[in-house]
Amino acid sequence: MFSKFYRAGSLILLCLCFSFFGKVLYAQNPTTVNSVLEGTVVDEITGLPLEGANIIIEGVTNQTTTDQKGRFELRTGQKFPYNIIVTFVGYEKKLQVANGSPVSVKLKPTNNNLDDVVVVGYGTQSRKNLVGSVAKVDPTDTKLIPEASFDAQLQGKAAGVQINTNTGVPGSDVFIRVRGATSINASNDPLYIIDGVFINNSSLQNIAQERGTSPLSDINPADIESIEILKDASAIAIYGSRGANGVVLVSTKRGNYNQKSRIHFNGSEGWAWAPADRVWKTTTGPEHALLINEYNRNMGTPEPFRDPAVIINGVAGRGLPQNQPTYDRMSYLNRTAQLRNYDLSIQGGSEKTKFYLGGGYTKQESIWRPMSFERGGFKVNIDHKINSKITIGTSNSLSKSYRNQARPANGANGTLLQASLNIPTYLPIFSQDGTPLKWVNFDNISVLTSTVNLWSNSYHYIGNVYLDYKITPRLIFKSTFGVDYNDYEENEYWDTRTILGNNGGRGTQSVTKATTSINEQTLSYNDKIDRHSFGILVGNTLQNVEVKNVSATGTNFPNNSYTQISSAATQTASQFKNNSNLASFFSRVDYNYANKYYTEFTIRADGSSKFGVNNRWGYFPAVGFAWRANEENFFKDNISAISNLKFRISYGTTGNQSGINEFASQGLWTGGFGYADVAGGTELPGTGPLQIANPDLKWESTDQFSTGLDIGLLKDRLTIEFNYYNKYTRDALLLVATPGISGFSSYLTNYGEISNKGFELAINSVNIKTSKFTWNTNLNVARNKNTIERIPADIPFAGRDLIRLQQGNSLYSYWLYKQLGVDPQTGDAIFDDYNKDGRITAEDRQIVGSTWPKLFGGLTNSFSYKGIDLNVFFTFSYGNSIWNHNRMLGETGGTLDAGRVLLASQLDRWTTPGQITETPRLTAANYSRQENSRFFEDASYLRLRSLTLGYTLPRSLTDRINISKVRFYLTGSNLLLFTKYTGADPESNLGTQNIQGYDYGTPPQPRTVQLGLNVSL
Repeated sequence: MFSKFYRAGSLILLCLCFSFFGKVLYAQNPTTVNSVLEGTVVDEITGLPLEGANIIIEGVTNQTTTDQKGRFELRTGQKFPYNIIVTFVGYEKKLQVANGSPVSVKLKPTNNNLDDVVVVGYGTQSRKNLVGSVAKVDPTDTKLIPEASFDAQLQGKAAGVQINTNTGVPGSDVFIRVRGATSINASNDPLYIIDGVFINNSSLQNIAQERGTSPLSDINPADIESIEILKDASAIAIYGSRGANGVVLVSTKRGNYNQKSRIHFNGSEGWAWAPADRVWKTTTGPEHALLINEYNRNMGTPEPFRDPAVIINGVAGRGLPQNQPTYDRMSYLNRTAQLRNYDLSIQGGSEKTKFYLGGGYTKQESIWRPMSFERGGFKVNIDHKINSKITIGTSNSLSKSYRNQARPANGANGTLLQASLNIPTYLPIFSQDGTPLKWVNFDNISVLTSTVNLWSNSYHYIGNVYLDYKITPRLIFKSTFGVDYNDYEENEYWDTRTILGNNGGRGTQSVTKATTSINEQTLSYNDKIDRHSFGILVGNTLQNVEVKNVSATGTNFPNNSYTQISSAATQTASQFKNNSNLASFFSRVDYNYANKYYTEFTIRADGSSKFGVNNRWGYFPAVGFAWRANEENFFKDNISAISNLKFRISYGTTGNQSGINEFASQGLWTGGFGYADVAGGTELPGTGPLQIANPDLKWESTDQFSTGLDIGLLKDRLTIEFNYYNKYTRDALLLVATPGISGFSSYLTNYGEISNKGFELAINSVNIKTSKFTWNTNLNVARNKNTIERIPADIPFAGRDLIRLQQGNSLYSYWLYKQLGVDPQTGDAIFDDYNKDGRITAEDRQIVGSTWPKLFGGLTNSFSYKGIDLNVFFTFSYGNSIWNHNRMLGETGGTLDAGRVLLASQLDRWTTPGQITETPRLTAANYSRQENSRFFEDASYLRLRSLTLGYTLPRSLTDRINISKVRFYLTGSNLLLFTKYTGADPESNLGTQNIQGYDYGTPPQPRTVQLGLNVSL
């Protein structure tokens, strides 16, 4: 009933919006036109036209914007003369008298961005009035980076926002943390809101869950106008239970009233490949045989690679090491991938209606065969003024994304890692008759890379409709209905040449439908009395989330031509459904005196069906203060070099319910426990307990104190923003073990406390600005210290218990044997005897390091000279470590022989007395402890994230062919990487398990080059 209510309301408002949209074709000018004002708006220094400048007649509502050539036309019932107000971001506001038509307006550039409009929760504010900490990112700086999802493109652009691209597979999930991680078992991802719609960013993958996909990849970055990231309590408390991990607000492009239609096109073609130093280096056939012989010699057993005529214990030799062949499986895996992107949009508007239409197509091949990502989408935004009081509108995006996913790693069968890296290079790929060979339970790499085994289609709709009613000029009511609907269809088919398909083939189809429906009402009042400005906002939210899945599996098909599950001899099916509701009420009161003293109070109450009946509701307040000291008279009169000085401070509480089951607090039973009344009788249906109830389960809450300083120097040519924060999470949602006698292994409860402390520094400077040449620099750097303050006991995490959650240490801390070195005389590994008992046992494992960086951030330098522009963007991370699981599996010391490849790094092993190396002598004892700190490596890096060189044709040339703008560009990404890390990529993560710093079976971030063209009409 809840979701039907939203859908019905959404449909009604959507129909209303489209009925009014029809009026755009017939919109008429004012009944009485007393003057027509034409003119141009240009840069005062360069003389170049300014597209998108806003022109409004003082005292009335008539307004318009300039086109690509800086021209505008304004029809009005006013008679000459009258005043016009012209504004444009990055320029000083200008008041000019229009005595007649045409007019020429010259705007003076300014370095001051304090009047920039920033999107905040349920509204907008100018930057100078912000009390909270909000980072604004311009998508024009990032959208050319060849990432499938926009969140990955944000890396290094916002201070305090840590983003890692988990894998080089396009369309995969992304690791993002805003001011640290606050939860153990719940989600640490931020809340994403696109045009007011709360978006699901969790993977819907059910087949091969070892690598998640990102629903955000279904969204075209070219449609995005601005991105704001809310970080402190004052900014995020309006979202209450949803905001503990930060909030990412995305606003998509819209048209402008009284704007001539504009067409924009962007197209690019490119290539991607694996950097040579990021490709796994394996031993050759002779090298592999040499190491295996050396291991057996050290162990006192016969060398297997010897003359075939030499028979020992009835076993002939495999041939001498130097006679072993080398088969390169990596060449089947790696490729030069193709990149393709095309976007086309049109936007404009009449006096009462404005619109934006956009369409895009993207295809990105992975540098590993056969994986790829392909997306096609369409965007429609419409706004219509019914009259001077009522405005309605709609935002809609519809996309289809196709993923050829394969299985990179995790588990032996069907994975690219095992089929390429885990098979010794001396073993052939094909038999003499050309038939693909399978070895030691691993698939043939040629079969896996030439066949589509695992693929998915995502049909994704995000949309809303709204109604704005100006009860009075200062009192505004707004109602919205929004839907995020994702139909995610997965398929796999393993033919009889694969291990999974040995039994006549194996096929699976899984269909997941996730729907988020949301209805919100807000009432806002803003006023100014003398030097007092204040605003009041009240609102409510009703939200329903439903996820349902049906899957079926078939085995034993007639032959490989039959892939439909209905053709299988054996068929099984399963399904699940989850549903949760959230009701919220919120309010915000803000006040400022004389644009000097600011205060803001926020509170939100959330009621969630996920929690126990005793704790359904949570209350999340926040308060913030700010002081613009530069507005004080004593400051203005004595200190001219400082153009802006603002102090900020805030404190508040937010909550978290994301990432836990919709029925987390309830006692659950499940079917499938069939039984027979009599021995050998027919099985009858049965049920059994699944989950223990916890009626006291409540919200995970995070208190955050934050303070900040904003400084502008030399008329804001140099701006500095510094923030310090202290976040403390209580009542962490945690799975706690229960006694086996209870019949349950664990239950979800509130137990645990986590802290995050850190600072953020952002520096922006205009180094040079002349009529022909500009040079801007942007630097951001941040640090976060994460600590587990309280948990009931140490909690092992990940396979082999590599990660241990331990009180006093950080999340994602690795629990390993600490290798101190290798004895130069014996070649034996030396481990730290942690408990000092004279033996090396499991009791000597210890926390050896953290995956959290000590510093991370980004550095951007932008240059322009006449029509040439250059953007150089670096990202960096310092002080973090990463677990190199591939190296651990590839440096086995020869203990697994034919069951495992040996990496070329194994050649650095100890061989002679006095040798200094960290790779021990080849013996079983030296390689029996896989949980070795030797594989926990320094992952600090400096990466040239992107470099873009563009050239815009002169206006004198494009005007001749009636084109506003033509720009050619060349973009490269990941062109340089400086790191000591020896694995695939220092940013790798095993994302689906909430693990940071775990590199296993994933391709590195590709090195790319793209050629592109921008055209505006």
